This record gives sequence, C-alpha cells and structure tokens, in this order.
Amino acid sequence: MKTLRLVFPAVALLLAPFSAAAAQPSLTRVKIDTGMLRGSTHNGVTSFKGIPFAAPPVGANRWRAPQPAAHWKGVRAATRYGADCMQLPFPSDAAPLGTPPSEDCLYLNVWTPAHQASANLPVMVWIYGGGFVNGGSSPRVYSGRHFAKGGVVFVSFNYRVGRFGFFSFPALSKEQAGQPLNNYAYMDQIAALQWVRRNIRGFGGNPHDVTIFGESAGGGSVLTLLTSPLTKGLFEKAIVESGGGRDALLGVRYVHKTSPQGVPSAESIGVNFARANGIEGTGAAALARLRALPAEKIVDGLNMASMGKQRDTYGGPVIDGKIVTSTPQQALQSGHYWKVPLIIGGNSADIGFPMWHSLPAIWSAFGPAAKQAQSAFDPSGKGTVMQVGFRIAGEMMMIEPARFVASTLAADGVPSYEYRFSYIAKSLRGKWFGAYHASEIPYVFDTVAAKYGSALAPSDAKIARQANQYWLNFAKTGNPNGPGLPHWPAYHASSDKLINFTAQGPIGEADPWKKQLDLVEGLEQRLATMRQHHQSAATGK
Repeated sequence: MKTLRLVFPAVALLLAPFSAAAAQPSLTRVKIDTGMLRGSTHNGVTSFKGIPFAAPPVGANRWRAPQPAAHWKGVRAATRYGADCMQLPFPSDAAPLGTPPSEDCLYLNVWTPAHQASANLPVMVWIYGGGFVNGGSSPRVYSGRHFAKGGVVFVSFNYRVGRFGFFSFPALSKEQAGQPLNNYAYMDQIAALQWVRRNIRGFGGNPHDVTIFGESAGGGSVLTLLTSPLTKGLFEKAIVESGGGRDALLGVRYVHKTSPQGVPSAESIGVNFARANGIEGTGAAALARLRALPAEKIVDGLNMASMGKQRDTYGGPVIDGKIVTSTPQQALQSGHYWKVPLIIGGNSADIGFPMWHSLPAIWSAFGPAAKQAQSAFDPSGKGTVMQVGFRIAGEMMMIEPARFVASTLAADGVPSYEYRFSYIAKSLRGKWFGAYHASEIPYVFDTVAAKYGSALAPSDAKIARQANQYWLNFAKTGNPNGPGLPHWPAYHASSDKLINFTAQGPIGEADPWKKQLDLVEGLEQRLATMRQHHQSAATGK
C-alpha cells in the first residue's frame, strides 16, 4: 500500500524549534512548517487554536483535495477556534457549535501540557460526528484540556461536511481523473493526520504514537481510515464510539455506477443537485457555475433533521477505489486493515432507525427465531412498536456491529476492547430508558461540567474521570487498564467480555446482551440474504 499524499510535500520534522520552546517555563510558541504560532496557557495546559492545516476550500478549491496552507511571517495568534465547516446547525445537537460556520474552515487545534517532562508524549486525534452533515471541533464538550492534563498531546480538526465534504459530478471526475473522488471529508481527515505527522513533535508529541478516535460519523471515519490502503503509518491505535461496523450503516454507493442494490451513483446525485439549482449539462461550464453558487445554496437546508428528505441531491461517502476500496465490513472480513489496538463500543440506547410498523412485523422479520426474539426484546409483552423497534434498530446499527469488529480483530490476534456505555446522568434518570447516542462524549472528555452545569452530580463526575482515564491509558499503552480502575477485559469471542459503564460504576463482565445480539446477528444475516436474492432477481443472475 502507498501512503496518500494529498497536500504538502514531505518535510523534516522541526526538532530545533521545540528544543528552544521546551527550555521555557511553558510552551506558548511553536514553529510549524508554515510559520510561528503563539498559543495561550491556562491551568497547566497550553492550547493552540485555529491553525490552518490546508488552504481555504473555497472558489476553485471547492470540491478539490485539500491544498497547501499559505506561509505567514511573524507570529500568528492561535488563541481562537477557526470557523467550523459550512452547514445548517440543528437545535437538538448534543454538541452545539462554538463558531459561526464558514466554507473557509480547514483549521485544527492542539492542547499540550504546559510544563512538559517529556518531548515524546502520546498523541490523540479527535474526529467529530454529526452524520457527515453537521459537526465541528469548537463545541465546549470537545475541549482537549483534560486529555492534555493527563499527559497526552490532543488534536482536533475540522473536515468538510454535507455537499462540501461529499460531492460528485461528471466534470469533477474528468478534472480529477486518477485521484480520489467525492470523499473530500476523508481527504481532509487524512491531510490533518499528515499535518500531525509533520508538526506534532514541535508541541511535544510523538508523531509515531498517534491514537485516532471519533464518535458516530467520526467513529465510522475511524473505521474507514483503519481499512483504507492510503493511511499507512498515520496512526498506531484507534477508538470507535458508536461508529457501526456493518455495511448497513452507510450502505454502498459508487461514483460512476449504480450499486448492485440499486443505490444511484454519486455522479447522478450531483447532476440532480445541479438541475435543482437551474444548472444543466455535466461539463466544465456547469461545474464552474456550481463552484460559483453561494455556500448557502450548497447547504440548501441539509442537516441531520432533513437528510432523509434530500436523498436525491445528497449522497454522502462512496467507494471511490482510492481512499475507500470496499466497505469496512468487507475489508475487515478479508483482513485488509491496519492491525492496531482498538477500543470499540456503543451506548445502551444508541441510535437506530426502525423499519417496522407493528410488533408482528418485527417478530416475523426474525423468521424461525420469532418466538425467541419476542421473549428477548419484549418479555413482558407490554412493549410498544417504538420502544421495541428502537431497541432492536440501535443494536443492529451500533451494538452488534461493535461486537463484530472486536471479534474480527481479536480473532486476528489484534488487542481489542469492547465497551457498553449504560450510564445516565443523575439529573436525567427516569427520563431516558438508556444512554442515548453521543451521551458518552462529555464523560470520555471529562467535560461533564460544561454539559450539565449546576445539574452535575458527584457520580457523573466520577464516571467522567474514570472514562477519561481509560481512554488516556489506552493512548499511552494500547491497553485501557491502569491503577485504581476496575479491570477492563480484552475481548475474545469465547468469553464475550466487555466493560459496562453503569450507575454502579464500570463493570467488567460477560456481555449481558449476548442473547439479544446473537438474535440481531441472525436477523442481519437473514436481511443480507434477502437483499442478495432481490439483487439476483433484478439482474437475472
């Protein structure tokens, strides 16, 4: 495999600037490959925000791989977040943006211990979620302060979302022939990791000890990076929070052709969007008009709340043959992935999209296992379609796929650790039947005070300290265990053990949902077989 080179030429690591900075009481100035930065220090942590890692993706750079960032003279203040990427925020976002969105958004942030005993600290790189249509690095709950306090260098960055991050058009395919296509968000992610590899030593980090981690679309991105042939050497450990792992999460879409399942090509989606904006044709002139559209026209109301209504004009990630050569499930099953230690898991009331309109329809979907499914998912017989359907859909989308990934890697001898986040904030107990999607994030970051404010309970803060320490331990050693923490067993299919974050604290145990997950796995296999039959009937093969 060859390492992707999307943006900057290889440069020597800048050791001398770090040596000079490390001699100071606190590291507030760092030289990177585009100029000198000045950060700010508070409570033992120095942060550098709004660092450009690529040129603004505007004008002719819209729908291009990230281009080199401009050099600057003098010292650039790095004390405020750069703009989050262009999008339409939605009111119920679990991580509200801290900056107004802009198309000029390719910035990253670094937190590092102010008084470093070592110039070779582990590095953690965060990839946010938001369904690939929302999200950014500026939310308060994404602050890297507590990770830095724990002895790592923490990095977060922005990547393009929505139609800025994923877009195909015949003229783009011709313009960028032989290059990765459509997946500009993944190109941004790789460019940010390349920046880390070149520059992080200046902040006290070890460029060869990088842990990538993300949640939801960010967790799915980690799986894509884990299975991409173009990310060799860019990270050494990975953490997937509610990121799926089965093909059904994102489906299968191609740039030029309709998928065997009938999913339209990304190019056809792009042509539909152009026509919706009064742009006919598929050549260079049409592309120029698309690039000239105001950013708000590109967004066109797209966000997490409206995705389902915009399927004809927004497609999302694709198999482009360069960055993404197969689905993560296919790559994992064939052994084509980077064999690095992994943490993966989901939440007890994680997200899913029920496909059934009645309880009988739910049970019949399980076929011969209908009675076992009814006993497992509705033992009292009093569950509603919404309650039961949501539970099963969440296990299909996030929980069972996490077990599948952990099991697959463990079978290859790769250290794997599965978790279930079941903890509900004390102020929310009785209002939720489980830990909802993304609710683990402020605990992992130990930013629960920013999330819950005056409603924060001592038990919330304790779980946050423990979760944050597990993640820190893993970044440092490849094993989440450490002094003072309940033991987190490595995953093995034979024992099926995980750690469960509960109201009583973290508990290492055999998965209490094994029976349900076995049924869900059978349901997924049954649905996959049905899809293959439909595909064969449609193609006559």
